[in-house]
Amino acid sequence: MNHQKSEPGEKLLITLCTYNECENLPLLIPEIHQHAPDADVLVIDDNSPDGTGKLADEMSQADSRIHVLHRAGKQGLGAATVAGFKYAVEQKYDFVLNMDADFSHHPKYLPALRACLDSADVGIGSRYVPGGDVVGWNFKRHFMSRSINVYAKLTLGLSSRDNSGSFRCYRVPDLAKLDFDQVRSRGYSFQEEILYMCRCVGCTFQETPIVFEDRRFGTSKINQKEAVMALWVLFRLAIDRIVRRRVSVRE
Repeated sequence: MNHQKSEPGEKLLITLCTYNECENLPLLIPEIHQHAPDADVLVIDDNSPDGTGKLADEMSQADSRIHVLHRAGKQGLGAATVAGFKYAVEQKYDFVLNMDADFSHHPKYLPALRACLDSADVGIGSRYVPGGDVVGWNFKRHFMSRSINVYAKLTLGLSSRDNSGSFRCYRVPDLAKLDFDQVRSRGYSFQEEILYMCRCVGCTFQETPIVFEDRRFGTSKINQKEAVMALWVLFRLAIDRIVRRRVSVRE
């Protein structure tokens, strides 16, 4: 694809998928705007019992750069991220950047992640390139993460080193080509699946190092059931790849 250096005035949307992030949100969004003052922020809340959605509404009333999308319940990270992508397409943003809402993705990396799109279609905040790291994980989580990345590379033919993280920036016109009704993943395997879909329509990737830190407040949503489902979805996608089932492209 042809790449053009980002120009002033191009619209950036940062999406935050939330479920019980009431403690993190009021600290995170101001810090996001320290590093990306021109960005709009979309909070996609799955009816958090702790009142995250209500808090996001209050913050949006005080700052026109903050928007809120309420969903009926906890439907999965993949579905929430797709909702953010669709919003970015509908509102005609140029770029959409997804990050975790718990400070595991520090806003200080936003400028470098945006700069990836000067030469690529998808920028990936990577734990597994030189300069990247993970802080606060035990051996089990390190092993699971490394294993799923190797599995994704082997099954889906992905060349990037970090395929399971969600800290990424995309060109919205490229996302507009994808048929999101094809997405199988509801949970964490979405991260690998969307990279696979982007690769199938010709997108190029660039990774920039980040240090991933365990969440400041709240509890992790990752569980064994999610991990098993991720392996199953990636296996089904690998079968699609073998039989050359094409990813649908919107004209």
